[in-house]
Amino acid sequence: MKTSDLKSSIKEKIMGMLSEATPEEVENQKKYNSELEKTAKLKQAAGIKEEEDDEPTKSQLKGASKDSIANIATKLQQTTKEMKSTVNKWKTSEGEEKQKLRDKLLKLTNIKKELESML
Repeated sequence: MKTSDLKSSIKEKIMGMLSEATPEEVENQKKYNSELEKTAKLKQAAGIKEEEDDEPTKSQLKGASKDSIANIATKLQQTTKEMKSTVNKWKTSEGEEKQKLRDKLLKLTNIKKELESML
């Protein structure tokens, strides 16, 4: 087969693949689009937020490399140490300060759980 014949054959196949959709395909797409619109309205009415699964950006990937296991373990140790010192202060405190220290302990506990889940 000559090069020119091959090129024309490839062009014909590509044009055939890229040809307009059939009326049936257009109708199916319209139905699909209307169902998507209904679903979006129902989600909005129900208060459901859509989470997009976007690819991470370069800056996010760089940030992820900063969170190595060693760094996470260090942060976990620091958090645990801070929790122990806060508990000691909480034991001796009274009133409003005791409540503030309790709130701080709750936040630190959440941070600790998150760090533990990362390991």
